Amino acid sequence: MHDPVAAWHEEHVFFERLLGLFERELAAFHAGGQPNYELMLDIVTYLRHYPDRVHHPREDATFEFLVRRDASLRKQVDHLRQEHHLIAAASDTLLVTLNEIADGAMLAREQLEADARSYLALYRRHLQAEESGVMPRARELLTAQEWEAAARAVPHEPDPLFGEAFEERYRELRRQIALES
Repeated sequence: MHDPVAAWHEEHVFFERLLGLFERELAAFHAGGQPNYELMLDIVTYLRHYPDRVHHPREDATFEFLVRRDASLRKQVDHLRQEHHLIAAASDTLLVTLNEIADGAMLAREQLEADARSYLALYRRHLQAEESGVMPRARELLTAQEWEAAARAVPHEPDPLFGEAFEERYRELRRQIALES
């Protein structure tokens, strides 16, 4: 039987792995080394687009069912939804910075580090809040029919990185993930 909370958690594990890879490249940058900017760009691009088209909308649909079951979760759920928007904005800021660097622009090191550290902290705090707060309550409260309805609320889209039919642009990122395993 499909366990929707386990699948939700698995996606978070994937996202955390990407954040770890990104942080490794950022550490190389901080140490004065040459990070793999293309890899960093691919990580943020993936985390900006796939989660915003599939993962977060599915969470938002799940949150609706959860609040119907337990209205006391409304404030927490509203905060998580707001964080989805903040993560998207932080991703966009970081993508602009990384694209400028990839195009050869000379930017202050502090700018990339500040944008990246803010992004990492926000994303990780958000994942932890979902893992420790709403996911256990969702497991307790939601019915199989509600999980199915939440899944149907978002059109199916194959995962372009972790799915079987991955996009070619992510070939190097997949290789790096395999090396980390």
